[in-house]
Amino acid sequence: MPKKIKESKKSDYTAKSIQVLEGLEPVRKRPGMYIGGTSVEGLHHLVWEVVNNSIDEAMAGHCKNIIVELLPENKVRVADDGRGIPVEKHPQTKKSTLETVMTKLHAGGKFGGEGYKISGGLHGVGVSVVNALSDWTRAEVFREGKTWIQEYKRGKPTAQVKSNGKTKRTGTTITFSPDPEIFPEINWNWNKIVDYIRQQAYLTKGVNIRIFDKREVTGEKETYKEKRVGFCFDGGIASYIKFLNRGKEVKNLRPVYVEKTVNDVYVEISLQYIEGLKDHLYSFANNIYTTEGGMHVTGFRTALTRVLNDYARKNNLLKEKEQNLTSDDVIEGITAVISVKLRDPQFEGQTKAKLGNNEVRGIVSAVTAEGLSEYLGKNPQDAKSIVGKCLISAQARLAAQAAKQAVIRKGALEGMTLPGKLADCSSRDASKSELYIVEGDSAGGSAKQGRDRTFQAILPLRGKILNVEKARIDKMLMSQEIKNLIIAMGAGVGDQANFEKMRYHRIIIKTDADVDGSHIRTLLLTFFYRNFEEIIKRGYLYIAAPPLYRISKGKDVQWAYNEEDKSEIIEEFLKKEKAKPKNIAKAKKKTEQKEEAEIEISDEEKKSGVNIQRYKGLGEMNPSQLWETTMDPANRVMYQVKVEDAVEADKIFDILMGSEVEPRKRFIQAGARSVANLDV
Repeated sequence: MPKKIKESKKSDYTAKSIQVLEGLEPVRKRPGMYIGGTSVEGLHHLVWEVVNNSIDEAMAGHCKNIIVELLPENKVRVADDGRGIPVEKHPQTKKSTLETVMTKLHAGGKFGGEGYKISGGLHGVGVSVVNALSDWTRAEVFREGKTWIQEYKRGKPTAQVKSNGKTKRTGTTITFSPDPEIFPEINWNWNKIVDYIRQQAYLTKGVNIRIFDKREVTGEKETYKEKRVGFCFDGGIASYIKFLNRGKEVKNLRPVYVEKTVNDVYVEISLQYIEGLKDHLYSFANNIYTTEGGMHVTGFRTALTRVLNDYARKNNLLKEKEQNLTSDDVIEGITAVISVKLRDPQFEGQTKAKLGNNEVRGIVSAVTAEGLSEYLGKNPQDAKSIVGKCLISAQARLAAQAAKQAVIRKGALEGMTLPGKLADCSSRDASKSELYIVEGDSAGGSAKQGRDRTFQAILPLRGKILNVEKARIDKMLMSQEIKNLIIAMGAGVGDQANFEKMRYHRIIIKTDADVDGSHIRTLLLTFFYRNFEEIIKRGYLYIAAPPLYRISKGKDVQWAYNEEDKSEIIEEFLKKEKAKPKNIAKAKKKTEQKEEAEIEISDEEKKSGVNIQRYKGLGEMNPSQLWETTMDPANRVMYQVKVEDAVEADKIFDILMGSEVEPRKRFIQAGARSVANLDV
């Protein structure tokens, strides 16, 4: 019988247990509910919210210019030339409307009325949330010929809204400084902000957005080492498509572009096919990136499949006996941007990852069908090129299905029989198990002897695996090394992959610290990013960092992972040597003369009693050394693979591993100067 829990005579759950949070207190108490967390992503969300308010003014047709400035002391200033937040007394709160908007949740012009027909933002609470999570905020409004100002401390006004002279301009300027009590690390990422602002500029045709980085102050008169960039795109998302496909081999030179308003829903679509296998589909609702798609994406894919099939049949590109092109066939190699703007978007989930408005599906489908049909009719050469690519995709799909089934059947028939080269671990708990992918049989042998067999599995690879950047699944699965890896991981492959069946929750790429090792690592990263992106998203993929040097003096042994480590370790050895009794006076005198200056180490000193061993391959280490440096959880250095910017990641993989030589050549030339001590 379950044990009875003794109840207290007097309940502790009373009216006093109920905490009522007023004003912006709920935001400070639970910031994750409003901005997703207090990490770097949450920090930057503050900027997005203020910028989105200005973008809403632009979408409403009242704002042409937006300025974003990163200032010293972690401050950010966002200014626009919109209408300006109203300042008159609010009928409900009996306070200035500016103060109401800045200090009350769900107070704004986006909950009905005619203030905004279309808006983004975070459930209409954006600017008040920013105010709540900032140590200091200043709101300046330029409206009706006057300037109005109010400042806040952690969301609370420090004074009444006051007029500060006359002005001819209109708009709103918000300056804020994130609260260090909320955010453990406050460090603005310039590239992250530029990428977001660029995207918003593409999605809002004609708006001029400028960004300034004024954080570095030099001199007594505060002169800035300033970075600046500006964006204004009259071509809208058609320009965005060209930006996304820059440097890639395209099938239709001119992107398909269509825009239309149906029943107060504005639809803007652009697409272009590239000579590649991966699709790149970006969907937005009211300028909010819907990462999980939604009804607008469903409508787009339905129309795309139907129109291309109709065109192929009508023009005898698809024979009567041949099966229709599937949605997967027509989406392969496409770059598409789907942007809808509507009055009352219904998002699924707090993060707004998916659009749920059912009426949008039919509207987007009709607009896509009309625009794409017109494009195909006017551009017969591009139309043939697009349909031809889709037909090749269909043929490859059938071949890939057969190849995938072969791998799946092999796994099913063999039951628990795993690749012969795999040295599996004894644990069957995937969350505690890890798979080391090592380069060559020599390193594999050392790793097998040095590992902890309880939770560490070893799979050695022979040579360099296939570059899968331009290879379909059927060709990929002809590689025995790749097949072994897929079977060892246990999740399957392609659309039938089930990542709940993963046999290891840590997959660790461990290659030599030389050029060949780097190449093998890049091939493996390409394999995972193009075919098992979910493994990266779940945080299962890691890169082991083997040491470059073993440095010893007497019985004291240390490992150096780079040249800087090596210099520091040698310097530390020499300091210890100089600190011995026979050298105390000399060391003291030298220290006084140099005033704690850094000790320069000559080649003679490095050689004096210090043994330096350079490792070019993991196979050069014995099992105990391999365990100590790259496999012991207490000592090893590993990097978790993450994709923070999918667009940039895709571009880099395409440059490094694609068939186009010229972009790769330019990339190498641009980065050559930053590479030091390259082993060739």
